[in-house]
Amino acid sequence: MNTPWRRVTHLSTDERIAVLAYLDRCESEISREAIDENRRRAILHDRPADHWLRGVGASLTGYAQGSNASVYEVEQAGGGVDGELLATIQENHTVVDFWVRGSQAVPDGGRSVRVIELLSVPLPVPTAPLPTGATLRPFEIGVDEERWLAQNNAAFADHPEQGAWKRDDLDLRLRDDWFDPSGFLLLFLDGALAASCWTKIHELHRDRAGEIYVVSVDPAFQGRGIGRVIVTQGLASLSRRGVRRGILFVEKTNEPARVLYREIGFELVREDGVLRFGA
Repeated sequence: MNTPWRRVTHLSTDERIAVLAYLDRCESEISREAIDENRRRAILHDRPADHWLRGVGASLTGYAQGSNASVYEVEQAGGGVDGELLATIQENHTVVDFWVRGSQAVPDGGRSVRVIELLSVPLPVPTAPLPTGATLRPFEIGVDEERWLAQNNAAFADHPEQGAWKRDDLDLRLRDDWFDPSGFLLLFLDGALAASCWTKIHELHRDRAGEIYVVSVDPAFQGRGIGRVIVTQGLASLSRRGVRRGILFVEKTNEPARVLYREIGFELVREDGVLRFGA
C-alpha cells in the first residue's frame, strides 16, 4: 500500500538527497529530464516551494513540486497524474494545474489548457546569412544584461514564463555550469539589439542534445526574416561545438514559429502540457 503524500515548504538535507536520488532513478528509467531546471534549482538551493513527498529516504516513491496550485509531478515510465496527490491538493484548492510530459489520457474532471511541443532536428542545417549591416556576436557578461532583458521581455510580453525575467533570473543562469557565452548570440541591426539566440548543451544526456534555450526577435524587427537567421545561427554554434541534434520547445498555439521550425527541418518528438482540474 502506498504511503500518503505529505507537503513540506523546505527540504531537510536528508530529504534533498533522497529527492535528487529519486530524480536520478526516474531519469534513468525515462531517458530524459524528470523535472525542469527551475524546479531542480529549488531543490538544490532550498528555495521555498510546495514539495510533495511520498515515502522517506531510499524508500521515496513519489515527488512533486508546485506553487499556487500549479504542480509538476515527477513521473516514471507509464505514469500519469497521481489521483491521490490530486485529491490531497484539491482539499485546499478549487483549481489545480498539473504539468505532464508526453501524451497522456486526461483523467476524469481534467481538461487540457496548454500544449508545448518538443521538436528535434539533426545537425548541421543550412545557415541563413546575416542581413546587410547586421552584426552577430556572443553575449558579454557585465555589458549586455539589461539590454538583453529589455529585448527578451518585449518579445515575450504575453508569455507566462519568458516574459517577466528579472536580473536575478538571468544572473542565476549565467552562473550555471552549462553556460557558455559562445552559445549565447546577439544580433544587432540599425544600432539596436534585434534578436538573440541562447543555446544550452545537455552534456549529461546520452545523445548530448543542444537546445535552443531562449530565442527571440524584438517586436520592432519582426516580419523581416530575422527569426530564421538567428535560429539557424544558433544551431550552427551548437554544430561547431560537436552537437549532432538540436532541440527546442514551442507553444502549440504559436503557429508562425512552428511553421518556421518545420521549414528548418525540426520534427515533433512529443507533446507536453498542462491539465487543469476544477473550474
